[in-house]
Amino acid sequence: MPEPRLRPAGLAGETPPGDVCRQAQSCLGVHDVRMTYPPRLYHGKEGEISATYRPDGTAPELVYPNGTRVHYLSTGTSTGGLFGLYRWECGPDVTGPDPHFHRSITESFYILSGTMRIYDGRRWIDAEPGDYVHVPAGGVHGFKNESGAPVSMLLHFSPGAPREGYFEGLVRVAQMSEEERTAFYREHDNLWLA
Repeated sequence: MPEPRLRPAGLAGETPPGDVCRQAQSCLGVHDVRMTYPPRLYHGKEGEISATYRPDGTAPELVYPNGTRVHYLSTGTSTGGLFGLYRWECGPDVTGPDPHFHRSITESFYILSGTMRIYDGRRWIDAEPGDYVHVPAGGVHGFKNESGAPVSMLLHFSPGAPREGYFEGLVRVAQMSEEERTAFYREHDNLWLA
C-alpha cells in the first residue's frame, strides 16, 4: 500500500488543506502520516502575558464521598477547547469506571503515584508511576484502583470536552432513573460495554 501523502499547507493562518485528510487517516488507524503544524491560534506579533500557575497544595475542585479528589488543572473552557487536564487522587478503596468508550474525545492516563489498573481494550494493565496509556476516540478503556493503596494520576482529554459536568454528575448517578442515567451518559459521551 503506498504511503499516505498530504497536500502542502496553505498560507500562514489558513487551514492546511490536508487537515481533514490527516484527521480522517488518524481516526482510521493510519499512523505514518506526515504531520504539519496546525493553523495558528495566536495572531499577535509581540506575544502576551497569559500563563496560569497553580501551586501544589491547591485545594481540589471536587471531592467525592469516597475521598477521591479531582483537581481541574486545565479545563476545556480554559484551553479554548484544545484539551482538558485533571489530577485524579484516589484513596485505598476500590474505585473507577468499568470498560467504556468515547466517540468524540481521546483520553490519556499518566500515573504519578501508586498502581492503577487500566483496561486497554484487551487486558487490565497494572500501571505504575511513570506509565502512560493513551486511548484514541472509540478505544475501549476503564480504570480501577484495586491496589489497596492511594493512587494519583493525570487524566488528559482531547479535545477539551466539558468533563467537569460529568465528574460532578457522577455523585448523583445512583439517584437517577434509568432514563435520566442513559441521558446523562449520552450527554457526556460515555458508552458502556454490555
